[in-house]
Amino acid sequence: MTQQTLYRRLRDRRDRITPPPGFAWPEISDGQLVMMMSPRPRHQLTAKLVSRQFDMQLPQGYFAFEATDTDDEALGKLRVPDLLVCSGEAMQTDVPLDPHEILVAIEIVSPSNPENDYETKTRDYPAMGIPHYLILDPRDGTWTYQWGIGRAGGRPAYENRLHLPYGKPVTVATDLGEWTIDTSELPRYSAKDMGLAEEQA
Repeated sequence: MTQQTLYRRLRDRRDRITPPPGFAWPEISDGQLVMMMSPRPRHQLTAKLVSRQFDMQLPQGYFAFEATDTDDEALGKLRVPDLLVCSGEAMQTDVPLDPHEILVAIEIVSPSNPENDYETKTRDYPAMGIPHYLILDPRDGTWTYQWGIGRAGGRPAYENRLHLPYGKPVTVATDLGEWTIDTSELPRYSAKDMGLAEEQA
C-alpha cells in the first residue's frame, strides 16, 4: 500500500468518525490518526489573545485563523494548527487549506502531549512548506520560534530556533513584514490543568 493510499483511507475514516467527548478532531501523521484532547480554557484564551495581536498588524486581506485543517496528500499528513496566518482568499476553499498558503503556524502546547508540538510538528511543518512555526507553552511560560527551511539529516528542517520566556516579545519576520507578539499577559496553566495536585493556598 502506498503512502498516499494509506493517507486517503485514514482521511476517509477521519471524515466518518465523531470524536468522543473530551477529544478534538484527529490529525494524520506517520500513517496513523493522532488523537488530541479538547483545548482547555487557558489554551483558548491564549489563542484569542495572540490572534487579536496578529490581526492588528497583518496587511489587508490577511488574518489569523483558528483550528483549520491543512494537508499534504503527497506526504500523507493532515494537521490542524491551533492558529495559522494566511490570506482570506486562501480560506475560500471546500478542501483542507494548502500548507503553502500558510505564513505562520502557531501551536499552544497541550499538557497531555507536548511531544506532538515540539517533535512531530517541528518535523512535519517544514516538510509541508510552512516557513515560520511558533510554539507557545503555558506549562512553563516559554515560547519557541523556528524559521528558515533548510535540510538536516536528509529532510526539510528549520535552520533557526529561538527559545525565550514569556515576557520577551516574539518578532516574526516574514516576506510580508514583521509582526511582534507581546507574551507578557499570556496565561500559564494551573496545577489542575497540568494534572498535578492542587496548589496549596
